Amino acid sequence: MRLTTPLLSLALLVLASCAGSTTHAAPRAGSSAPAARVPNAHDRYARDVLKELIELNTTESAGDTTRAAQAMANRLLAAGFPAGDVQVLGAEARHGNLVARLRGRGTKRPLLLLAHLDVVEANKEDWSFDPFVFREQDGYFYGRGVSDDKDMAAIFVANMVRMKSEGFVPDRDIILALTAGEESGSFNGVRFLLEHHRDRIDAELALNEGGGGEIKGGKYLANEVTTSEKLYTSFELEAKNKGGHSSLPTRDNAIYRLSEALVRVSKFAFPVELNDTTRAYFERLATIERNPDMTAAARGDTAAAARLSESSYFNAALHTTCVATLLAGGHAENALPQSARATINCRILPGVDPARIEETLRTVVADPQVELRRSPHGPPAPPSPLTPEVVQAIESVTQAMWTGVPMLPTMLGGATDCQHLRRAGTACYGLSGEFADIEDVRAHGKDERLLVRSFYEGREFLDRLTRKLAGGR
Repeated sequence: MRLTTPLLSLALLVLASCAGSTTHAAPRAGSSAPAARVPNAHDRYARDVLKELIELNTTESAGDTTRAAQAMANRLLAAGFPAGDVQVLGAEARHGNLVARLRGRGTKRPLLLLAHLDVVEANKEDWSFDPFVFREQDGYFYGRGVSDDKDMAAIFVANMVRMKSEGFVPDRDIILALTAGEESGSFNGVRFLLEHHRDRIDAELALNEGGGGEIKGGKYLANEVTTSEKLYTSFELEAKNKGGHSSLPTRDNAIYRLSEALVRVSKFAFPVELNDTTRAYFERLATIERNPDMTAAARGDTAAAARLSESSYFNAALHTTCVATLLAGGHAENALPQSARATINCRILPGVDPARIEETLRTVVADPQVELRRSPHGPPAPPSPLTPEVVQAIESVTQAMWTGVPMLPTMLGGATDCQHLRRAGTACYGLSGEFADIEDVRAHGKDERLLVRSFYEGREFLDRLTRKLAGGR
């Protein structure tokens, strides 16, 4: 989906105004990152919550989000939340979700704080240490989920506990939803809640993962807010053959045929396609990084876009991408393969018809004996509008904490549960206030980590922003 022209104009107006100063000492755009932050009591509590969550295995294969949801419910109940406002709900016994509510005056529709408790698989032998033992070392927190997405879950719990202890009464209810199934795309999380408990999470606005601060070369560049994201869909390629004995090989081999098709896919690049969000992103980032290729690419220069595409980060912003992620073939080591299969995962730019991507892949594969099947996917989600209320709140907190660091509206290359909320009519924004090196993204990978100071800064950022958006005192 493309952002509307009024939205683009508003976004650019906000970006142009981001150089305003405040009284809060903070790094300016392009300046070195600040020194280590001395944690206060709220930071330390959030760290304790994060440690507890990391050490509860919530993988799809062996984990249990219900245990994590109940552990967080216990913290809220201990802080004084009424039992009727704290519930663990789920479609399956070990895929529970926590939904809690801080009651407000009800003068506005609620604000939803969303984070997921489930994490991707992590094998101990693949890591430098046990991924399910929380570790602090050399200025980083380590563990599966410290950056995706137990950090935000811990922050939201800590901030809800703080608001309750301080007697904060917002103008609108604040709803906390810590969910299951985000990483596996299952029905157990947000989709389950929307279908079976819509009233418990129905909100005007939602804050979720998907955005955050950029650090490059040790310098703070921008605080990103995602308003839209690519469409996630997968294709399966399959080559079939009658097989036979391995001692009598033939030229027509299912594994070889599939492999040749995959090589053709690997060498293909979808064309550059900019939308209003990505165009504004590159134009503004060009002034920060002083990179003429960004300005040129935003104006349609394909050579400049090709140079930027050497970075996987920028490549994802400029192109629909399709990549092989799973491979299987054969049935015995002494038999010719009767079939070989591969999964191609695509992240499709907003506004691009998935049918067009399917047609392109068939052309690239260029082999009628390799079958291509598209997995089911939901409809595209509309972008979330950057209304003055939302823009001013995000901008003011950003400037108070990091003077001169601009807020950038962005399109997310991955997928989050915001897509389900946007389809349901809730404006959902991906942001965290946690800054990370754009060349050191370890979510879903080995030795996942998060800067300690970024976790504490993110807690403060989300606390301030939540209060601004919720109103009250």
